[in-house]
Amino acid sequence: MDPQSPSLTIGANSDIDRRVKLVHNEQRPIRIGQSVRIYRGAEVLGPVTVGDRVFINRDAYIRPNTTIGDDVNIGPFVRLISDTHEIGPASKRAGASRFDPIAVGDGTWIGASVTVLAGVTIGSGCIIAAGSIVTRDVPDNTLAGGVPAVPLRTLD
Repeated sequence: MDPQSPSLTIGANSDIDRRVKLVHNEQRPIRIGQSVRIYRGAEVLGPVTVGDRVFINRDAYIRPNTTIGDDVNIGPFVRLISDTHEIGPASKRAGASRFDPIAVGDGTWIGASVTVLAGVTIGSGCIIAAGSIVTRDVPDNTLAGGVPAVPLRTLD
C-alpha cells in the first residue's frame, strides 16, 4: 500500500493493518489523517476522509462520501452505510443508486456493531450505544442508542 498517491493519503504515525482493504482511485480518493489506527478486516471505499488520531476497530465497513472527524473511536463491526436508492416502480422498488453523505463529528465514540445509515450526521462529542441503528442526525454531545437510535441524554 503506497501511503502517498494521488488517490490515497495516509498521515504520519498511522498504523493500517495489512488486512485492511482501501478501495480508491482518482475519482474516489481516501484521505487518512495522522496517528490513525485501523485494525484488521476493515473495508473503506472512497471517497472517504478520516481525521487525525482516529481509532477504527476490526471489521469496520465504511462506504463512499463518509467524513470522520478528529479523535473519533469506532468499535468493532461498525457499518457506515452511505448507499441508498431512489424508490423505483412496483416492478423494481430499489431504483437508481446514490451515496448520501455520512459525517461523524470530532471526539465521538461509536460502539460495537452500530450501523449508521445514509445521510446521517453525528455531532461532535457523541456516544452511540453498541448495536444501535442510526437513521437520523444526532446533535453534539448526545448519548444515543436503540433501534432506531434516539437521544438518551445530553453529555457534559
